[in-house]
Amino acid sequence: MKEPFYQSLLTYSYNIVGSLEDAKDLVQDTMEKYINLDKSNIRNEKQYLIKTVINLSINFKKRSQKFSRYGVWLPDPIATERADSALVQKQVANYSLMVLFEGLNPKERAVFVLRESFNYKHDEIAEVLDMTPENCRKLYSRAKTKLSKAAVNKELPPKDCMNPYVLALMEGDTEKLEALFTDDIAVMADGGNSVKVVTRITKGKSGTALLMHYVHSQFLHNKEYEFNYINHQPALWFMNKEKILSCVIFHFNEQQKIDRIYSIVDPEKLRSLHLRNSTPVESKIDAPLTQLDLN
Repeated sequence: MKEPFYQSLLTYSYNIVGSLEDAKDLVQDTMEKYINLDKSNIRNEKQYLIKTVINLSINFKKRSQKFSRYGVWLPDPIATERADSALVQKQVANYSLMVLFEGLNPKERAVFVLRESFNYKHDEIAEVLDMTPENCRKLYSRAKTKLSKAAVNKELPPKDCMNPYVLALMEGDTEKLEALFTDDIAVMADGGNSVKVVTRITKGKSGTALLMHYVHSQFLHNKEYEFNYINHQPALWFMNKEKILSCVIFHFNEQQKIDRIYSIVDPEKLRSLHLRNSTPVESKIDAPLTQLDLN
């Protein structure tokens, strides 16, 4: 199997399930099923594989409920401007959308992803999901309505957008922090199963400023930091000797105010993020899969 097509299958699955490791397993399952299949009646191998991985991902999402012992479960972060090249970067959904997707049912999510990330028409989506185009339109409309409750700005902020935030953190100035936030800013934190974090979503600029100042002064004040884009949104990595301790992802509204912060301190997610971006690691594709000619 050609590497770009593996990346494409992985991107379909990741956008639907939110977990990169689960997406890799689902792509592997797809290929193993395909290898052992009678292919005499398959006219388009690529479309067959895409349809299979999408439907496996939907079924997986139906029966799998992700949670974190500490905080809120957040999707795996993807460094879209770095070596995190297991996925097709331009088709990776932005991080705020990935979080909001958790409020959709799996089919709503799949329809929205296919329409928005992959530019499928409704009749094409209908063929993939074995439903009528009209049902696809209804699912898409329902998904858009649910997602519209929280506006997502898809404009990519400049790389210096985090400078005022970092300066305010370094100075310990909560008033300067508040000035960068919207009144209804919300913070979510994911500590996985081992790192204690705030268990509820923190809302409001005063509480958010105090929380971010406290976390930085207690745990991150002497740590190195690095700017990155995660799922097409600005993010800060706080590190100790190149080990990522925290990945904080920001959403800016159209007025360039921060209205959402996602803090990932789950060691497993951070370790995976570090490994994918420290040294080039080829995707694990079993030898038989490389024999497939999908040009």
